[in-house]
Amino acid sequence: MKRIAAPLLIFIALLIPAVASAQFRYAPVAGVTISDLKFKQSLFNVDQIVGFQAGIMGEMMFPGIGFGIHIGLLYNQMGAKADIGSREIWRADGFGNENIYVHTLDIPVHLRFKWTRMMGFEDYLAPFVYGGPDFSIQVGHNSIKGNEGAPNPFRYSGGDIGLTAGGGAEIFKRWQVSLQYTWGMSNVLKTRKLDNLTARNREWAVRVAYMF
Repeated sequence: MKRIAAPLLIFIALLIPAVASAQFRYAPVAGVTISDLKFKQSLFNVDQIVGFQAGIMGEMMFPGIGFGIHIGLLYNQMGAKADIGSREIWRADGFGNENIYVHTLDIPVHLRFKWTRMMGFEDYLAPFVYGGPDFSIQVGHNSIKGNEGAPNPFRYSGGDIGLTAGGGAEIFKRWQVSLQYTWGMSNVLKTRKLDNLTARNREWAVRVAYMF
C-alpha cells in the first residue's frame, strides 16, 4: 500500500503547481457536421446528412509543455438518411427514404497538444491535435410520419458515448479552426419492429472557435 501511496502523493504534489499555473480560456464555437448512422446490419441504404453544432468550450493549457485539456457544452444535430421503405416491413406502414435527425447536448472531454515552441511563429499559427470521449444527452428528434396511426419506426436511447480525434490550427492566438471525426461507441437508436437492429453515430465536424 505504501509503495502505491508514495508515488501517488508525489504525482499530486507535482500536479498542483501545474494546475495553478495553467492558462484557462473559453470560446464560443460553431460548426458544420456530416453525420451517418452505422446500423448493426445492412438491411437498407443509409446516406450521410448535413447538420450543425453550436455552444461553448473551455481550454486549459499547461505552459511550457504544450499539453492541456478542453471541455465544452454544445448543441449538436446529427443523423442520417435511411431508405427503410426499401423493406416491406416498414413500407407497409408508409415509410420511405427518411431523414433521421437527433438533437443532443454534447459534453466533450478531450486531451490536446498544441505546438507552442516554434520560435515565435506560434503567435501567428499554432497547430494542435486532440482526442477523447464525448458524452451526448439526447434532447429531441424529428417526427417520422408514415400511415395514420403508425408509430415512429425508431426508439431512441436517450444518450450515447463517442470517441473523437481531431486537429487544427490556432490563428493569431484567437481563432481556432479544427476538423474532427467521432466514432459512436454506444447505440443512438434501434428499430421498433426489429429490436436487435441498432445504430451508432459516425460524424465529421468542421468547427470554428474564437478564444477569449
